Amino acid sequence: MTRQHQLSRIEWVADSCRLLTAIGEEFSRTKPFQGLTIGTAIHLEPKTVALLMTLRAGGANLVVTGNLNSTQPATVEYLKQHQIDVIGEQTTDTTAHRGFIDTLLDRRPDLLLDNGGDLFARVAECPYKNLLGGTEETTSGRRRLAPMREAIGLPILVINDSPIKQFAENRHAVGQSLFESYMRFTNRSTNGKRVTVFGYGACGKGTAACFRSAYSNVSVVDVDPVTALEAHLDGFSTPLRNQAIASADVIVTVTGFANIVTAADLPLFKDGVILINGGHFPTEIDVNGIKAVARVNAVDTYAVDGIETLHLDDGRKIHILGDGHMANLAGPRPLGNSIESMDLGFALQARCLERVAGGKLDHTSCVVPVPADIDAHVASAYLDLNR
Repeated sequence: MTRQHQLSRIEWVADSCRLLTAIGEEFSRTKPFQGLTIGTAIHLEPKTVALLMTLRAGGANLVVTGNLNSTQPATVEYLKQHQIDVIGEQTTDTTAHRGFIDTLLDRRPDLLLDNGGDLFARVAECPYKNLLGGTEETTSGRRRLAPMREAIGLPILVINDSPIKQFAENRHAVGQSLFESYMRFTNRSTNGKRVTVFGYGACGKGTAACFRSAYSNVSVVDVDPVTALEAHLDGFSTPLRNQAIASADVIVTVTGFANIVTAADLPLFKDGVILINGGHFPTEIDVNGIKAVARVNAVDTYAVDGIETLHLDDGRKIHILGDGHMANLAGPRPLGNSIESMDLGFALQARCLERVAGGKLDHTSCVVPVPADIDAHVASAYLDLNR
């Protein structure tokens, strides 16, 4: 008789992360983290489990918490069942989140895996002796931590500054997952829609390309004229900001900066415009500020779908997806980026933490890109598995 097993998406992801699986098998022999505790503040979703299990195979004791809004209860339950110390739960409350960060740091981990700078920003305020350093995942975190280099004084390798992360995850995967998230949220077509993308970094490039491939008319807004010129030469419309907002059926923010779209833009919004954020922090669209304006006289909430519709006093409607949180990890079935892209990005994480744990880096490596030899090693390993 054929055996049948009921498996979850966590097992599907683990089976699909071929690079992390290979690193985990190596780490189970070399034990680079033996006797060390690694503290992580990163999206707790199935792909993160594959990374955490790889680190544990290397001998690490783990204490983990999530980021705002992206913690998935099924992932927390799975980690706890596998005796991994999880602090906190899913929350959109910044005060509660800070409490989770402080509780994690009270455990005095030897290495930190940060995502957005929440952990190392607190370390800059309250340093402790046994900390060796760690990694930061995002551009947002790098911008936040760079002014704190002197206060931190420890090696921090920035994963997002790897060319692999830039093209594999940010350009290819973020664009794809944001487009897919728009479809899951709305179930509305993109054909002929006017889409304005704020930001033309790697994430913006991928986002603009994916919406254009879905037959949208895509405009790009970027404050850097050189970057805006690149978007123009890539074939995108590059109108002035107000014109780009006023013409848009869909507005997507992927800049890494706060207050890109605010209540001041209310007079410009087209009736029925959809606002969606792909940036790490839920501040690119000032959702609370927009809701607080007197002209908003009613709010409809589609709770299951993660959509809010604001009714203005002149009859216009504004639709906000995922309350302004990073859309590919918010709303219905929040899948995040593709497994293969995260397999690569998390392989960089594992190798960078291995390098920091080796004790050969010092304060001169505080908030710096992934070393080139790690990039080359990870790229070669991925190609060997997928040729």
